[in-house]
Amino acid sequence: MTQQQRLNRVLELVSERGSVSIAEIGDALGVSTATVRRDLNTLAEQRLVTRTHGGATALGSGYELPLQYKTARQAEAKVAIARAVAGLVQPGDSVGLNGGTTTSEVARELGRSERLRSRGDAPGVTIVTNALNIAYELSVREHVKIVVTGGVPRRQSYELVGPLVGAALREFSIDTAVLGVDGLSAGFGATTMHEGEAEASREIAAVARRVVIAADATKLGRSTFARICPLSRIDVLVTDQPVSAELAAELAGSSVEIVVAPRS
Repeated sequence: MTQQQRLNRVLELVSERGSVSIAEIGDALGVSTATVRRDLNTLAEQRLVTRTHGGATALGSGYELPLQYKTARQAEAKVAIARAVAGLVQPGDSVGLNGGTTTSEVARELGRSERLRSRGDAPGVTIVTNALNIAYELSVREHVKIVVTGGVPRRQSYELVGPLVGAALREFSIDTAVLGVDGLSAGFGATTMHEGEAEASREIAAVARRVVIAADATKLGRSTFARICPLSRIDVLVTDQPVSAELAAELAGSSVEIVVAPRS
């Protein structure tokens, strides 16, 4: 296990439990006490955890892993979801993408797609996004036209937030909005951890003719702090495992199509 993988796992443990001891981390990772101490010191220096005498605690109750530490979580599922989402996009379409690891995989899949390559002078696909990392990655793809909203970037997610996001988006009409979420439930619909990101995602959905939620199975049946939109605003859910009967019934009642992405 590399240091980056260890740091990812330590942050996951802190996120899940709120507080962990050095012994618990050592047992979970199979590493020495000295290694755990070094890793915790590294994370504390980066202000990602609060160091305690016997371990570490989360910075607050609304603890959110930074994007760079989420990339390894549910990786296979996210790649499968990205392929399925890309299959919903047609050449010449405009696609709105919010930030996150799943939508970043969707962006990569759109960027690699031979099917979506340009025909003549028109772009193969137009991506409208508030995510700086997505815009950066796709900027080298000749068949992709990138439009970036204004806004103020969040360190945790590389997403632009604030009133400039909506001001830019209201000038566009998008074929499909693809939104990554932190939770999807019958009671609260699509949710995320941060109210600014929720507002930005809501603005993307507002100018789209179709709203697609891209969420792995760990996000289903749970809700987080800030609502993006109710189920009634969602057209398609793309996920990696069959949905529970209860949630499936609620989705059907809101006319949400469910697509379960096959894993290769």
